[in-house]
Amino acid sequence: MTQPGDRILTERELAEITSFSPRTLQAWRQRQVGPPFIRVGRSIRYSLLDVIAWMKAQTCAPNAEGRRQ
Repeated sequence: MTQPGDRILTERELAEITSFSPRTLQAWRQRQVGPPFIRVGRSIRYSLLDVIAWMKAQTCAPNAEGRRQ
């Protein structure tokens, strides 16, 4: 369910916003590794808030271990 202020995006809109190709988004859906999506019949949609949360979860913090000085 969407929240107030959320925006529902098509695959093409998400691709434009994130610079991921539509084909990458399709492959991620098949492998179940990408952002959460909404399927309505044959249509695929993405909640912008869900995508932002997914992207934040992908963030990697710099790791000082293993770095050479």
